[in-house]
Amino acid sequence: MKKFNIFVLVFALLFSNISFGSEYPSVSAKSAIVMDDSSGRILFSKNSDAKLAMASTTKIITAIVGLENGKLNDIINTSLKAAHVEGSSIWLEENEKITMENALYGLMLNSGNDAAISIAEHIAGDTDKFAKLMNSLAKKVGAYNSNFVNPNGLDDDRHYTTAYDLGLLTRYGLSIPKFAQIVKTKEKKIPWEGHEWDRSLKNHNKLLWQYEYCDGVKTGFTKKAGRFLVSSATKDGWQLVAVTLNAGDDWNDHKKMFEYAFNTYLPKLIFSKNQYVKTLVVKGGKKNKVMLVTKDKLSIPLSENEDNITYQYNGPEIIEAPVSKYSKIGKMDIYLNGQIIGSGALNPADYIEKVDYFNDLKKMLKNWIIMFSGDNQIS
Repeated sequence: MKKFNIFVLVFALLFSNISFGSEYPSVSAKSAIVMDDSSGRILFSKNSDAKLAMASTTKIITAIVGLENGKLNDIINTSLKAAHVEGSSIWLEENEKITMENALYGLMLNSGNDAAISIAEHIAGDTDKFAKLMNSLAKKVGAYNSNFVNPNGLDDDRHYTTAYDLGLLTRYGLSIPKFAQIVKTKEKKIPWEGHEWDRSLKNHNKLLWQYEYCDGVKTGFTKKAGRFLVSSATKDGWQLVAVTLNAGDDWNDHKKMFEYAFNTYLPKLIFSKNQYVKTLVVKGGKKNKVMLVTKDKLSIPLSENEDNITYQYNGPEIIEAPVSKYSKIGKMDIYLNGQIIGSGALNPADYIEKVDYFNDLKKMLKNWIIMFSGDNQIS
Protein backbone atom coordinates (compact mmCIF):
# COMPACT_ATOMS: atom_id res chain seq x y z
CA MET A 1 0.00 0.00 0.00
CA LYS A 2 2.88 2.33 0.87
CA LYS A 3 4.56 1.67 -2.51
CA PHE A 4 1.26 2.42 -4.26
CA ASN A 5 0.93 5.78 -2.44
CA ILE A 6 4.50 6.72 -3.42
CA PHE A 7 3.70 5.86 -7.03
CA VAL A 8 0.58 8.05 -6.93
CA LEU A 9 2.56 10.92 -5.40
CA VAL A 10 5.30 10.70 -8.06
CA PHE A 11 2.69 10.50 -10.82
CA ALA A 12 0.91 13.56 -9.42
CA LEU A 13 4.12 15.55 -9.21
CA LEU A 14 5.10 14.67 -12.76
CA PHE A 15 1.77 15.60 -14.28
CA SER A 16 0.36 18.24 -11.93
CA ASN A 17 1.54 21.11 -14.15
CA ILE A 18 0.13 19.71 -17.35
CA SER A 19 -2.87 21.54 -18.79
CA PHE A 20 -3.77 19.63 -21.88
CA GLY A 21 -3.68 21.85 -24.94
CA SER A 22 -2.00 24.72 -23.06
CA GLU A 23 1.64 23.61 -22.90
CA TYR A 24 4.04 25.77 -24.91
CA PRO A 25 3.84 23.93 -28.23
CA SER A 26 6.69 22.28 -30.08
CA VAL A 27 6.21 22.82 -33.81
CA SER A 28 7.86 21.43 -36.92
CA ALA A 29 8.06 24.80 -38.70
CA LYS A 30 11.33 26.66 -39.16
CA SER A 31 9.43 29.85 -38.35
CA ALA A 32 6.06 30.32 -36.68
CA ILE A 33 3.87 32.85 -34.91
CA VAL A 34 0.42 33.22 -33.35
CA MET A 35 -1.02 36.73 -33.06
CA ASP A 36 -4.16 38.22 -31.60
CA ASP A 37 -6.08 39.56 -34.58
CA SER A 38 -7.43 42.60 -32.73
CA SER A 39 -4.40 43.97 -30.89
CA GLY A 40 -1.56 42.22 -32.71
CA ARG A 41 -0.14 40.84 -29.46
CA ILE A 42 2.20 37.92 -30.12
CA LEU A 43 1.10 34.86 -28.12
CA PHE A 44 3.57 32.34 -29.55
CA SER A 45 6.70 32.82 -31.60
CA LYS A 46 9.47 30.70 -33.05
CA ASN A 47 12.16 32.37 -35.15
CA SER A 48 9.42 34.68 -36.42
CA ASP A 49 11.77 37.33 -37.88
CA ALA A 50 13.64 34.92 -40.17
CA LYS A 51 13.40 35.88 -43.84
CA LEU A 52 12.09 32.88 -45.76
CA ALA A 53 10.19 32.02 -48.91
CA MET A 54 6.39 32.06 -48.69
CA ALA A 55 5.12 30.19 -51.78
CA SER A 56 1.39 30.70 -52.40
CA THR A 57 0.72 32.46 -49.12
CA THR A 58 1.89 35.36 -51.33
CA LYS A 59 -1.65 35.34 -52.71
CA ILE A 60 -2.91 36.85 -49.45
CA ILE A 61 -1.21 40.08 -50.48
CA THR A 62 -2.32 39.67 -54.11
CA ALA A 63 -5.93 39.40 -52.97
CA ILE A 64 -5.70 42.47 -50.74
CA VAL A 65 -4.14 44.61 -53.49
CA GLY A 66 -6.78 43.34 -55.92
CA LEU A 67 -9.62 44.21 -53.56
CA GLU A 68 -8.24 47.66 -52.76
CA ASN A 69 -7.45 48.65 -56.35
CA GLY A 70 -10.20 46.95 -58.33
CA LYS A 71 -13.94 46.33 -58.24
CA LEU A 72 -15.59 42.96 -57.77
CA ASN A 73 -17.52 43.30 -61.03
CA ASP A 74 -14.44 44.26 -63.08
CA ILE A 75 -14.07 42.08 -66.17
CA ILE A 76 -10.57 40.61 -66.47
CA ASN A 77 -9.24 39.44 -69.83
CA THR A 78 -6.85 36.49 -69.53
CA SER A 79 -3.50 37.02 -71.21
CA LEU A 80 -1.30 34.42 -72.88
CA LYS A 81 1.14 34.73 -69.97
CA ALA A 82 -1.59 34.07 -67.39
CA ALA A 83 -3.04 31.13 -69.31
CA HIS A 84 0.33 29.37 -69.53
CA VAL A 85 1.81 30.06 -66.10
CA GLU A 86 3.15 26.95 -64.33
CA GLY A 87 1.73 25.38 -61.19
CA SER A 88 -1.76 25.30 -59.71
CA SER A 89 -4.51 26.94 -61.75
CA ILE A 90 -8.20 27.38 -62.35
CA TRP A 91 -7.65 26.50 -66.05
CA LEU A 92 -8.04 29.97 -67.54
CA GLU A 93 -7.60 30.15 -71.30
CA GLU A 94 -6.15 33.00 -73.33
CA ASN A 95 -8.72 35.79 -73.89
CA GLU A 96 -11.13 34.19 -71.44
CA LYS A 97 -13.18 36.73 -69.47
CA ILE A 98 -13.63 36.41 -65.71
CA THR A 99 -14.87 38.82 -63.06
CA MET A 100 -12.52 40.09 -60.38
CA GLU A 101 -14.68 38.43 -57.71
CA ASN A 102 -14.49 35.01 -59.34
CA ALA A 103 -10.77 35.41 -59.99
CA LEU A 104 -10.28 36.14 -56.28
CA TYR A 105 -12.13 32.96 -55.33
CA GLY A 106 -9.99 31.02 -57.78
CA LEU A 107 -6.90 32.66 -56.34
CA MET A 108 -7.62 31.88 -52.69
CA LEU A 109 -9.44 28.52 -52.89
CA ASN A 110 -7.68 26.73 -55.76
CA SER A 111 -4.50 28.80 -55.42
CA GLY A 112 -4.67 29.64 -59.12
CA ASN A 113 -1.40 31.05 -60.42
CA ASP A 114 -3.27 32.00 -63.59
CA ALA A 115 -5.76 33.97 -61.50
CA ALA A 116 -2.88 35.71 -59.73
CA ILE A 117 -1.28 36.83 -63.01
CA SER A 118 -4.67 37.91 -64.40
CA ILE A 119 -5.46 40.03 -61.33
CA ALA A 120 -1.99 41.59 -61.37
CA GLU A 121 -2.11 42.49 -65.06
CA HIS A 122 -5.64 43.89 -64.74
CA ILE A 123 -4.73 46.11 -61.79
CA ALA A 124 -1.26 47.31 -62.76
CA GLY A 125 -0.68 46.39 -66.40
CA ASP A 126 2.08 43.90 -65.64
CA THR A 127 3.37 41.82 -62.74
CA ASP A 128 6.41 44.02 -62.05
CA LYS A 129 4.25 47.08 -61.47
CA PHE A 130 1.87 45.00 -59.38
CA ALA A 131 4.78 43.86 -57.21
CA LYS A 132 5.46 47.52 -56.42
CA LEU A 133 1.89 47.81 -55.12
CA MET A 134 2.44 44.69 -53.01
CA ASN A 135 5.59 46.18 -51.49
CA SER A 136 3.81 49.48 -50.81
CA LEU A 137 1.11 47.58 -48.93
CA ALA A 138 3.78 45.77 -46.90
CA LYS A 139 5.35 49.07 -45.83
CA LYS A 140 1.92 50.50 -45.03
CA VAL A 141 1.18 47.79 -42.45
CA GLY A 142 4.72 47.65 -41.03
CA ALA A 143 5.89 44.48 -42.80
CA TYR A 144 9.38 45.88 -43.35
CA ASN A 145 11.23 42.56 -43.76
CA SER A 146 9.34 41.37 -46.82
CA ASN A 147 9.92 41.75 -50.53
CA PHE A 148 7.58 40.71 -53.34
CA VAL A 149 8.53 40.22 -56.98
CA ASN A 150 5.52 38.25 -58.25
CA PRO A 151 1.83 37.80 -57.38
CA ASN A 152 1.80 33.99 -57.07
CA GLY A 153 4.80 33.01 -54.92
CA LEU A 154 6.73 30.94 -57.44
CA ASP A 155 10.34 30.44 -56.33
CA ASP A 156 12.58 33.50 -56.51
CA ASP A 157 15.40 34.35 -54.09
CA ARG A 158 14.27 37.99 -54.09
CA HIS A 159 10.77 36.99 -52.94
CA TYR A 160 10.59 36.54 -49.17
CA THR A 161 8.79 37.41 -45.95
CA THR A 162 8.81 36.61 -42.24
CA ALA A 163 6.18 34.90 -40.14
CA TYR A 164 5.68 38.18 -38.28
CA ASP A 165 5.22 40.22 -41.48
CA LEU A 166 2.84 37.68 -42.97
CA GLY A 167 0.81 37.80 -39.76
CA LEU A 168 0.56 41.61 -40.00
CA LEU A 169 -0.54 41.43 -43.62
CA THR A 170 -3.12 38.75 -42.84
CA ARG A 171 -4.57 40.78 -39.97
CA TYR A 172 -4.94 43.69 -42.38
CA GLY A 173 -6.63 41.44 -44.93
CA LEU A 174 -9.10 40.05 -42.40
CA SER A 175 -10.25 43.61 -41.68
CA ILE A 176 -11.66 43.67 -45.25
CA PRO A 177 -15.06 41.90 -45.11
CA LYS A 178 -14.86 40.42 -48.62
CA PHE A 179 -11.37 39.03 -47.98
CA ALA A 180 -12.58 37.41 -44.74
CA GLN A 181 -15.57 35.93 -46.58
CA ILE A 182 -13.48 34.47 -49.40
CA VAL A 183 -10.77 32.85 -47.26
CA LYS A 184 -13.25 30.93 -45.10
CA THR A 185 -15.19 29.56 -48.08
CA LYS A 186 -14.75 25.79 -48.38
CA GLU A 187 -16.21 25.23 -51.83
CA LYS A 188 -17.45 27.47 -54.62
CA LYS A 189 -18.80 27.15 -58.13
CA ILE A 190 -17.96 29.92 -60.58
CA PRO A 191 -18.85 30.28 -64.28
CA TRP A 192 -16.58 28.73 -66.89
CA GLU A 193 -16.68 30.63 -70.15
CA GLY A 194 -17.11 28.34 -73.16
CA HIS A 195 -18.30 25.36 -71.09
CA GLU A 196 -21.75 24.05 -70.26
CA TRP A 197 -20.70 23.45 -66.65
CA ASP A 198 -19.25 25.63 -63.91
CA ARG A 199 -15.80 25.52 -62.41
CA SER A 200 -15.80 23.71 -59.07
CA LEU A 201 -13.36 25.22 -56.59
CA LYS A 202 -12.31 23.54 -53.35
CA ASN A 203 -10.25 25.28 -50.71
CA HIS A 204 -6.79 23.73 -50.28
CA ASN A 205 -6.86 24.69 -46.59
CA LYS A 206 -7.71 21.35 -44.93
CA LEU A 207 -7.78 23.04 -41.54
CA LEU A 208 -11.22 24.40 -42.46
CA TRP A 209 -12.46 20.81 -42.18
CA GLN A 210 -10.09 19.55 -39.48
CA TYR A 211 -10.33 22.31 -36.85
CA GLU A 212 -13.75 23.53 -35.78
CA TYR A 213 -12.68 27.11 -35.08
CA CYS A 214 -10.75 27.65 -38.32
CA ASP A 215 -12.04 30.41 -40.64
CA GLY A 216 -9.16 30.97 -43.10
CA VAL A 217 -6.69 31.69 -44.67
CA LYS A 218 -4.18 30.28 -47.25
CA THR A 219 -1.82 27.39 -47.97
CA GLY A 220 1.44 27.39 -49.89
CA PHE A 221 3.88 24.84 -51.28
CA THR A 222 6.80 24.49 -53.67
CA LYS A 223 9.27 21.61 -53.83
CA LYS A 224 12.18 23.98 -53.28
CA ALA A 225 10.72 26.06 -50.43
CA GLY A 226 8.53 23.54 -48.59
CA ARG A 227 5.10 23.84 -46.96
CA PHE A 228 3.53 27.07 -45.73
CA LEU A 229 0.28 27.85 -43.98
CA VAL A 230 -1.47 30.95 -42.74
CA SER A 231 -4.66 30.29 -40.80
CA SER A 232 -7.15 32.09 -38.63
CA ALA A 233 -9.41 30.72 -35.92
CA THR A 234 -12.24 32.29 -33.96
CA LYS A 235 -13.50 30.97 -30.63
CA ASP A 236 -16.18 32.75 -28.60
CA GLY A 237 -15.74 35.83 -30.76
CA TRP A 238 -11.97 35.95 -30.27
CA GLN A 239 -9.92 35.63 -33.48
CA LEU A 240 -6.29 34.55 -33.79
CA VAL A 241 -3.91 34.46 -36.76
CA ALA A 242 -1.24 31.75 -37.10
CA VAL A 243 1.64 31.48 -39.57
CA THR A 244 4.10 28.65 -40.24
CA LEU A 245 6.92 28.85 -42.78
CA ASN A 246 8.59 25.67 -44.01
CA ALA A 247 6.72 23.20 -41.80
CA GLY A 248 6.73 19.43 -42.14
CA ASP A 249 3.51 19.04 -40.14
CA ASP A 250 1.69 22.32 -40.60
CA TRP A 251 -1.88 21.14 -39.91
CA ASN A 252 -0.94 19.84 -36.47
CA ASP A 253 1.38 22.79 -35.83
CA HIS A 254 -1.54 25.17 -36.22
CA LYS A 255 -3.92 23.13 -34.09
CA LYS A 256 -1.35 22.99 -31.28
CA MET A 257 -0.60 26.70 -31.50
CA PHE A 258 -4.27 27.66 -31.46
CA GLU A 259 -5.08 25.36 -28.55
CA TYR A 260 -2.13 26.75 -26.60
CA ALA A 261 -3.28 30.35 -27.16
CA PHE A 262 -6.97 29.71 -26.51
CA ASN A 263 -6.24 27.78 -23.29
CA THR A 264 -3.57 30.13 -21.94
CA TYR A 265 -5.02 33.58 -22.65
CA LEU A 266 -8.33 35.39 -22.42
CA PRO A 267 -9.14 38.73 -24.07
CA LYS A 268 -9.47 41.61 -21.58
CA LEU A 269 -11.26 44.83 -22.52
CA ILE A 270 -8.78 47.71 -22.30
CA PHE A 271 -10.72 50.51 -24.00
CA SER A 272 -14.30 50.85 -25.20
CA LYS A 273 -15.09 52.47 -28.56
CA ASN A 274 -15.18 56.30 -28.30
CA GLN A 275 -13.74 56.25 -24.79
CA TYR A 276 -12.27 59.59 -23.70
CA VAL A 277 -8.48 59.54 -23.33
CA LYS A 278 -7.21 63.12 -23.11
CA THR A 279 -7.69 66.72 -24.28
CA LEU A 280 -5.45 68.45 -26.81
CA VAL A 281 -4.84 72.15 -27.45
CA VAL A 282 -6.04 73.36 -30.88
CA LYS A 283 -4.27 76.26 -32.59
CA GLY A 284 -6.11 78.47 -35.04
CA GLY A 285 -9.49 76.86 -34.45
CA LYS A 286 -12.92 78.18 -33.52
CA LYS A 287 -12.47 76.08 -30.38
CA ASN A 288 -9.15 75.93 -28.59
CA LYS A 289 -9.46 72.39 -27.26
CA VAL A 290 -10.57 68.99 -28.51
CA MET A 291 -11.13 65.66 -26.77
CA LEU A 292 -9.37 62.57 -28.07
CA VAL A 293 -11.32 59.30 -27.97
CA THR A 294 -10.51 55.72 -28.93
CA LYS A 295 -11.36 54.84 -32.52
CA ASP A 296 -12.34 51.25 -31.77
CA LYS A 297 -12.85 48.90 -28.88
CA LEU A 298 -9.53 47.40 -27.84
CA SER A 299 -9.16 44.06 -26.10
CA ILE A 300 -5.84 42.38 -25.40
CA PRO A 301 -5.37 38.71 -24.47
CA LEU A 302 -3.78 38.20 -21.07
CA SER A 303 -2.86 35.09 -19.13
CA GLU A 304 -4.09 34.49 -15.60
CA ASN A 305 -1.00 36.01 -13.97
CA GLU A 306 -0.63 39.04 -16.24
CA ASP A 307 -2.06 42.11 -14.54
CA ASN A 308 0.67 44.77 -14.55
CA ILE A 309 -0.90 46.80 -17.38
CA THR A 310 0.04 50.45 -17.99
CA TYR A 311 -0.88 52.95 -20.71
CA GLN A 312 1.01 55.74 -22.43
CA TYR A 313 -0.23 58.37 -24.86
CA ASN A 314 1.90 58.60 -28.00
CA GLY A 315 1.13 61.70 -30.06
CA PRO A 316 1.10 65.50 -30.22
CA GLU A 317 -0.07 67.76 -27.38
CA ILE A 318 -0.96 70.63 -29.73
CA ILE A 319 -2.66 70.34 -33.13
CA GLU A 320 -3.68 72.88 -35.76
CA ALA A 321 -7.17 73.47 -37.13
CA PRO A 322 -9.05 72.35 -39.09
CA VAL A 323 -9.59 69.14 -37.12
CA SER A 324 -11.54 66.24 -38.66
CA LYS A 325 -13.38 63.67 -36.53
CA TYR A 326 -12.01 60.99 -38.86
CA SER A 327 -8.33 61.90 -38.65
CA LYS A 328 -6.01 59.65 -36.66
CA ILE A 329 -4.18 61.67 -34.03
CA GLY A 330 -1.78 59.67 -31.92
CA LYS A 331 -2.37 56.37 -30.19
CA MET A 332 -2.50 54.77 -26.78
CA ASP A 333 0.28 52.24 -26.27
CA ILE A 334 -0.45 49.36 -23.90
CA TYR A 335 2.41 47.94 -21.83
CA LEU A 336 2.75 44.75 -19.83
CA ASN A 337 5.65 44.81 -17.37
CA GLY A 338 7.21 47.62 -19.38
CA GLN A 339 6.92 45.83 -22.75
CA ILE A 340 4.52 47.14 -25.39
CA ILE A 341 1.85 44.58 -26.29
CA GLY A 342 -0.65 46.61 -28.28
CA SER A 343 -1.85 50.03 -29.40
CA GLY A 344 -5.18 51.75 -29.98
CA ALA A 345 -5.73 54.52 -32.53
CA LEU A 346 -7.26 57.81 -31.38
CA ASN A 347 -9.65 60.24 -33.10
CA PRO A 348 -10.87 63.75 -32.22
CA ALA A 349 -14.37 63.71 -30.75
CA ASP A 350 -15.44 66.84 -32.69
CA TYR A 351 -14.90 68.68 -35.94
CA ILE A 352 -13.24 72.03 -35.37
CA GLU A 353 -13.19 74.66 -38.08
CA LYS A 354 -10.20 76.81 -38.80
CA VAL A 355 -10.56 80.49 -37.94
CA ASP A 356 -10.77 82.55 -41.15
CA TYR A 357 -9.86 86.00 -39.96
CA PHE A 358 -10.50 87.70 -43.30
CA ASN A 359 -14.03 86.32 -43.72
CA ASP A 360 -14.81 86.88 -40.05
CA LEU A 361 -13.74 90.53 -40.37
CA LYS A 362 -15.77 90.86 -43.58
CA LYS A 363 -18.87 89.50 -41.83
CA MET A 364 -18.30 91.82 -38.89
CA LEU A 365 -18.05 94.89 -41.16
CA LYS A 366 -21.16 93.81 -43.04
CA ASN A 367 -23.10 93.50 -39.79
CA TRP A 368 -21.92 96.95 -38.68
CA ILE A 369 -23.03 98.51 -41.98
CA ILE A 370 -26.43 96.87 -41.68
CA MET A 371 -26.77 97.94 -38.05
CA PHE A 372 -25.88 101.58 -38.66
CA SER A 373 -27.52 102.04 -42.05
CA GLY A 374 -30.73 100.19 -41.30
CA ASP A 375 -30.47 98.58 -44.75
CA ASN A 376 -31.19 94.84 -44.71
CA GLN A 377 -30.48 94.41 -48.39
CA ILE A 378 -26.75 94.98 -48.42
CA SER A 379 -24.90 91.99 -49.87
